[in-house]
Parts: sequence; structure tokens; C-alpha cells
Amino acid sequence: MRSYLDFEKPVAELEAKADELRVVAESSGSPALAKEIEALEAKANQQLRELYAALTPWQKTMVARHPMRPHFRDYLDGLVEEFTPLAGDRKFAEDEAIIAGFGRFRGQPVCVLGQEKGSDTDTRLKHNFGMAMPERYRKAVRLIELAGRFDLPVLSFVDTAGAYPGIGAEERGQAEAIARSTDACLSLGTPNVAVVVGEGGSGGAVAIASCNTVLMLEHSIYTVASPEASASILWRDSGRAQDAATNMKITAQDLLRFGIVDGIIPEPSGGAHRDPAAAIAATGDALAAALADLAGLSRDEVRERRAAKFLAIGRKA
Repeated sequence: MRSYLDFEKPVAELEAKADELRVVAESSGSPALAKEIEALEAKANQQLRELYAALTPWQKTMVARHPMRPHFRDYLDGLVEEFTPLAGDRKFAEDEAIIAGFGRFRGQPVCVLGQEKGSDTDTRLKHNFGMAMPERYRKAVRLIELAGRFDLPVLSFVDTAGAYPGIGAEERGQAEAIARSTDACLSLGTPNVAVVVGEGGSGGAVAIASCNTVLMLEHSIYTVASPEASASILWRDSGRAQDAATNMKITAQDLLRFGIVDGIIPEPSGGAHRDPAAAIAATGDALAAALADLAGLSRDEVRERRAAKFLAIGRKA
């Protein structure tokens, strides 16, 4: 069953009409109806391409949050074999906002970290909507250090609105845990690659995305705070989220231009939720290319290249 965003209404109407005619055609077998259905589908596809070629930052935010967009578990199942999850931070508890462990990516042993939002009510509650507690970041640090010890690259899949802002998280040292996770990423002596597959929100994203190579899906977003939160801070009006999204430059295209990310992964026409398999395959190809570019570097070279990347952000040529 398709789920349409507000700006996709023209496409929804065309596809609904095609579906209605398809039901009639199945009972009548009319060749004329088949041609009309084909024309409607072609028109809907063209409209979809035109819409997605000119999305506003706020529309991209809506696409990045689409409930049917593939989540980390989908990428994990599609790209990683022999995955063995590891749980707990060995200090407090297990936090299922992140799934982490070891497996094989196209035959190569890797450490994998991914934020999972969940796909229905039960799994969203289980994974806390992808918003992590401090123990999640400490678990990430534990696995990153293991990866460094055994000379394994690290793949990070980012999809979170941000770190969990509750009192309990603050009491257990949320900021310190995020900082240590960021430091672990920056200090790692093996290549690490991050890909923002949906939302890349605040320190919750940076904590596992401070990598040699940072990629974004075409319609994902990466931001210091959600547009709603930013509008509340700047104008004390969360209703101005669209203005915030536009002014904050949160799209993959803007961030590539500023040198904050290193590449954009094209999405299928109509977004990753329209063809998850194609989006997952394209992500796999991009990750493989990024790892190949970093292959053969010494531990010092990996660290130096990563440091140079982040130190260059914001500098004028």
C-alpha cells in the first residue's frame, strides 16, 4: 500500500485513477483501457520525476522521514552477511536505538553501527524512535575500539532525529558519551565510512558519523537540530520549521557544496521508499567505492586524512 506526502497529491490522484481503471480492465479485458492505464502511469511517473527534481528543503525533510523509507535493518539485511550483533556498553545497559556488531560486507569483515527507528508502533517503542541514550554511544565506543584492535573498517548508518533528551539520559552523561563516541571515530586507525540514510540529527548523528568518508542519500538531511527545534529557538515558533529548513542548508546538495559531506547517493525516482531494493543496492555500491578509496592506507595515513577532512570544513580556499 502506497503512502503519499502532501506535495505528492497530483501523483496520488493519477495513480488512484490508474488503479481504478486496472480493476475495470481485469474484468472487461478492454485494450483501450490498457492503453489509457499505460498513459496515466507514464504521466504519473513524469510528474513524480519533476516533483523530486525540484524538492524544497522542507519537502526533503518530509521524504527523509517517510515511514516507508528503508531503515537500518533493511540495509543490514540487504548488504551485510553473517552479521553477529553485540549488546550492552558493559557499564549500564543495552540501548536498542542502535544495532551494532560484526559481519561481512561483500566478503570483507567489517564492524557495523546503525541507528534504527523502527517500522511500526512496537518496534518504534523498542528502538526509542532511533533516539539513543548514553549507553548507546558507549556501546558504539566499545565496538569501534574492537574494530581498531582487529584492523576492521567501520560502516555507520545514520538515521536519527537526535540523541534522547530525557532527564535520565542527562543524568548518565549524555554529552560526555557523545563526545567520547565522536573521539573514538576520529581516533580510529582503520577506515570508517558513514552514510546518512534518513535524518542526520545533531550530536546523535555526529557521534557515529565523524568518519573518513561521509555520504548522504539524495533526499536525506543532516542538521545541527531539527527544523522544528531550530524554529522554536530562533523565532519561538515551531510553525516556522519550513523557514528554518530552508535557511539552515540541511540538504545533501547544500552540504556537498560546503564540503561537509563527500558524496551523494542517487535515490530511485520518487525517493528510496518507492524502490527500497534499488536504494539499498546503490548504497552498497557507494560504500564499496569509499572503502576501496581508503584501502592500503596505513593507520597514521587514515587518521591524517580524516583529520584533514574535518579541519578543512569552513576554511576558505
